[in-house]
Amino acid sequence: MEVTWWGHATCTIEDAGVRVLTDPLFARRFAHLRRRRGEVPPPEAAVADAVLISHLHSDHLHLPSLARLAPGTLLIVPLGTEGAVPALRRLRRARGLRVAEVAPGDEVRVGGVLVRAVTALHDGRRLPVGPHRVPALGFVVEGGARTYFAGDTGLFDGMADAVGPVDVALLPVGGWGPRLGLHHLNAARAAQALAMLAPRAAVPVHYGTYWPIGMDGVRPHEFHAPGDEFVRHAARLAPEVAVHVLGHGECVRPEARR
Repeated sequence: MEVTWWGHATCTIEDAGVRVLTDPLFARRFAHLRRRRGEVPPPEAAVADAVLISHLHSDHLHLPSLARLAPGTLLIVPLGTEGAVPALRRLRRARGLRVAEVAPGDEVRVGGVLVRAVTALHDGRRLPVGPHRVPALGFVVEGGARTYFAGDTGLFDGMADAVGPVDVALLPVGGWGPRLGLHHLNAARAAQALAMLAPRAAVPVHYGTYWPIGMDGVRPHEFHAPGDEFVRHAARLAPEVAVHVLGHGECVRPEARR
């Protein structure tokens, strides 16, 4: 089992001969953000058997990045996504993609792995004022190991029960601006989640990649520091968990199931 972090919330999980890609974002710039660290992922980053979309915010469901996927790639998305994002339906037809819409508890078999959708506490609408309320999700990818991709979420009661036993946790620890909105994890809250979930290993994601144009001098520690801060908080709250801080494009092979 291997995890590669491409930046932001984009990871490749390779397990049981299956490549699963999370929230692909392959842009140098989009909206008011630019990529400040790490190169734009290479073409091989878009090679996947299945792609997990955690919610509809444009840094997680990025249509130009999805257009790089090969025909036949399976998108696993929150229930109601195609109704809320008609452009995705058009892209699916144009690119020959497949779509499975899921709700918490639903499972999708992809070759040798089972993908299970789990609850997340986050605003899943396409726009902050969008009319379509589509639930945000996390996912557990189970093959030789059980890997939890949290997407975006806050802490919530029953989180460990909702996610279930996992071996590896990919947890968001930051954002793309100097302040995090409601229902996000920062480094300290992500360490609390880690203590609840008690995996064998963890990888911090969703930080240190994109930053608003023209704001380089505004609280730069919020861009650079969350990974190392997560290590410090995790050492205190979950000292038995091995935390792997990756650079962009780096991979790790955490220990598999206990």
